Amino acid sequence: MDMIEKIKKRVEMGERKKIVFPESMDERVLEAAKILKEEDIIDVLLIGEEDLKDIGCEIINPKEYPDRDQLVSTFYDLRKHKGITMEDAKKMVLEDYPTFAAMLLKTGVVDGMVSGAAHSSADTLRVALQIIKTVPEIKTASTFFLMETKEKEFGLNGVFLYSDCGMIQNPTSEELVDIAKSSIVSFRMLTEEEPVVAFLSHSTYGSSKCPDTEKVVKAVELAKSEIKDVLVDGEMQFDAAIIKEIGEKKAPGSPVAGRANVLIFPDLDAGNIAYKITERLGHAKAYGPLTQGLLKPVNDLSRGCSALDIVGVAYITALQSERRE
Repeated sequence: MDMIEKIKKRVEMGERKKIVFPESMDERVLEAAKILKEEDIIDVLLIGEEDLKDIGCEIINPKEYPDRDQLVSTFYDLRKHKGITMEDAKKMVLEDYPTFAAMLLKTGVVDGMVSGAAHSSADTLRVALQIIKTVPEIKTASTFFLMETKEKEFGLNGVFLYSDCGMIQNPTSEELVDIAKSSIVSFRMLTEEEPVVAFLSHSTYGSSKCPDTEKVVKAVELAKSEIKDVLVDGEMQFDAAIIKEIGEKKAPGSPVAGRANVLIFPDLDAGNIAYKITERLGHAKAYGPLTQGLLKPVNDLSRGCSALDIVGVAYITALQSERRE
């Protein structure tokens, strides 16, 4: 049984959730909505103006929504310190579907939001940060991919969490620690197994010294002082992190080398490139980018996603909402 099937069964056993999709204009989203409707485990809400009764899911036109004035007023209160007017707020809430969807999530109408098939990551993550905001204990929201590979001898039977792959371009040492903390929570929540965390670099244990590697070294020092219940180590190269024999040579004595299942990348370039290579050349399943560190789940999609990818992310979003209650 693959990871999504396991997650689906856990969602089915919990309280029924409603997930909003602000992209009814995308055929892949409509196909995913049909699949989710047929499986009848979660409820789907589509945002749009077209007649989509054949889909069988609830659809809302923002301009006809009965409580639209209340949503506009609430959004204005959230953003007036940034100088927006009530007219600006009305235009954004009623004309920008991701903003409208995020406001439904903010006010408890839905339990989670999935977007990004037809919108940029910036569009999706902007509303997440502006409207939903981060949990108190985490200063830095981030993203991750759940990667399911065919190489069962590595990671957790071939499963890895890659972070950050979609949000923070060049994280500081402190931000890398926040990314690791959120990734630990995400890995435990999704797999129900213990994370083993490697901070990655082009260097292992000081084999190269430069500002880029020193940033990671500092992050590892901070992480070890702040994270007490999880195996954390670095800096290390990718092969040292996941392959036992190489880990023993490059990082002798490391409790993480050769065993890592949570991989913290030093910057967005590394994380984004790595997940795409793993997916395309390694033929792995890649679910994400999934957002972590938020009060409520808002998940981005790769614009190259398939309908089945969207279905998987919807179930992950439902599980995240359950674990946040």
